[in-house]
Amino acid sequence: MIATLLFGLAGLLIGGVIQLVKSGATRFSVGVTAVLALLATAGGFAWWPSGEA
Repeated sequence: MIATLLFGLAGLLIGGVIQLVKSGATRFSVGVTAVLALLATAGGFAWWPSGEA
């Protein structure tokens, strides 16, 4: 369950990165959002093999 939520959060954050780039946001805000998306993805993979399914 946690892995699914983290992958969903990562998807939202990746969409946010795309929208920030399209709107011409600062590199810092794009970078912070991208790092958070990567952390959410890594967390999803970290929780995946724990047998929660």
